[in-house]
Amino acid sequence: MDETDVVVIGSGSAGSAVAGRLSEIPGLRVTVLEAGSRDTNPWLHVPVGYAKTMYHPTLSWNYQTEPEPELGGRSIPWPRGRVLGGSSAINGLIYIRGQAEDYDHWRQLGCTGWSFEDCLPWFRRAQRQERGASDLHGADGPLSTTDLRDKGALSQAFINAALELGFPANDDFNGRVQEGAGWYQVTVRDGFRCSAATAYLKPAMKAGRVRLITDAHVTRILVEGGRAVGVAYRVGNEERQIRATREVVLSGGAINSPQIMMLSGFGPAAHLAEMGIAVQRDMPELGRNLQDHYQARLMYRASQRVSMNERVNSWIGMATMGVQYALTRRGPLTFAAGTAGLFARVLPQSATPDVQFHFIPWSADTVKEGLHKWPGFTISVCQLRPESRGEVTLASPDPMAKPRMVARYLSTETDRQCMVEGAKLARRLARSKALGAFIEAEYAPGAAAPDTDEAMLDFVRRTGGTIYHPTSTCRMGSDEGAIVDTELRVRGVERLRIADASIMPTVVSGNTNAGCIMIGERCADFIRRAA
Repeated sequence: MDETDVVVIGSGSAGSAVAGRLSEIPGLRVTVLEAGSRDTNPWLHVPVGYAKTMYHPTLSWNYQTEPEPELGGRSIPWPRGRVLGGSSAINGLIYIRGQAEDYDHWRQLGCTGWSFEDCLPWFRRAQRQERGASDLHGADGPLSTTDLRDKGALSQAFINAALELGFPANDDFNGRVQEGAGWYQVTVRDGFRCSAATAYLKPAMKAGRVRLITDAHVTRILVEGGRAVGVAYRVGNEERQIRATREVVLSGGAINSPQIMMLSGFGPAAHLAEMGIAVQRDMPELGRNLQDHYQARLMYRASQRVSMNERVNSWIGMATMGVQYALTRRGPLTFAAGTAGLFARVLPQSATPDVQFHFIPWSADTVKEGLHKWPGFTISVCQLRPESRGEVTLASPDPMAKPRMVARYLSTETDRQCMVEGAKLARRLARSKALGAFIEAEYAPGAAAPDTDEAMLDFVRRTGGTIYHPTSTCRMGSDEGAIVDTELRVRGVERLRIADASIMPTVVSGNTNAGCIMIGERCADFIRRAA
C-alpha cells in the first residue's frame, strides 16, 4: 500500500499552508490529496478571473443550499474551489483578518491560545506585506498582500461618500482599528493571483518536498483502534488508499470536512445510522453551527462611462484591457471582488463594526449572465457576525454525492435588523454628493422602493445571497461538544486534525481566506511540536 508520513486532505487556504510548512521538516514525507485538477486554466491567475472560475463546472464544487426558510424558499448557490489552491484560487482576493475582538471572543469561548495576540505571530509569519514589516504585518512570508494597482474615480467617490457621512478614513483594515473607509489590500503578486497553492505548495513541490495527487476524491478516513491511519480516495473509477504513519490533516473546508467526517463514521449517531454508516464516534454537533456572511447588493446606473460594464461590452474595451494587462499587469483585469470598502456600525448595541461594504465598479444580475449593457456599479453590504446557524448533513452515503446544507439566513431578528440598516446605509452613501454625482438611477432595489424597514427587508430577502464565507461546522473548543481541541486534534481520535474554516468557533468579521491560512500555519506548528 502507498505510504507517507502526513496526508493533507485538500489544497485550499489552510491545507496548502499546512503542507508547505510541514515540508520544511527534514525527512518528513508529506502528501496532499486534491479533488480537483492542477491550476492550469489561465483565468485562475488573472485577478479578475474569479468571474470566470467561481461557477466553472470543473473548478468549483457548485453547491446549492436547501431552500432557505427566510428567503422565500430560494436555494442559494455556494461555489467552493475544486482545484489546486481550493477557494483561494477562485475567491475575490481580498485580504482581511477580521477584528481582534473576534479572536479574543474565541478565547472567551474556551479556545485558550487563540486570542488575537496569540494568532498575530502566525498572521505575520504568513504575510509578505508590500508596504513592509511592522508590529502587525510581516514582510518575509509566502503570501503576498499588496495595494491595488488601479483604483478608479468611482471607487474613490465611494470612499469620499463615506467620509462625507462622517466615517473615518482607514488606510489599513488589518490595523488596530477596522472601522472606516478605504482601499482593500489583495492577495496579488506581480499582477497575478497569489493563491495559497502559489504561496506555499508550489515552492515545496518544486523543491521535491511535497507530493501532490490531483483528481483524488476522498471517500473516507481510515481508522483502526481509534487512530487515523490513512485515507481512502478515488481517482476516476479507481479506488485507492494511502497510509499515514504520523497524522492525517483534514482541510476540506466548512462543507467537505464535515461530509468526510460523517462518511468516516464521525458525527450525529442517529444521522449516521439513517445513512447506514457504522458509527465510529457519536459527535452530535458535527456539521452544526454553520455560519456565513449574507450580502445584499444595491446596484446603480452610472451617469458617466466610468465603470467596467461598458469596457467589457465593447470589443475595443476588451482589447484595450487585455493589452494593458499583458504589457503592464495593470488595469481593470487586476480588480478584486471589491476595490474600496467600509466597515461600519449600524446597530446601537454594536461596539465594533457589524457590517462590511464592498464597492464594485461594475454591475450584473448574476455572474453567469454577465455585466449589464449600461455603465453601472454595485454597493454590496454584508452582516459580519450573524446569529443565524445552519448545518451540513449527508444527502447520501455515496461519497460522490453532494451533501445537504442550509444556512438559515436571517433567522433572527438581529440579523434581519442589521441587514435592513446596512441596506439603508448603502442608499445614504449613494445619495451623498460625492457618489451621487456619478448616478443616473438606482437599479436595485429601485427608486420605487421606499426606505421603510419592510421594503428593505423584502429586498434583502428576495435578492440577497452568500458572500462565500461558510465556517464553523467542526468548531474548536474546550467543551465536550467541540469537534477539535485547541491544537486542532479531533476529540476521541488519535492522529487526526482538522485545519480550515470549519474549526472557527464563530465566523470572523470579514473575508475568511487570511484566517484560514493562519489556521494552517498554526496546525503545522502543532504537528511539528508534537514530534
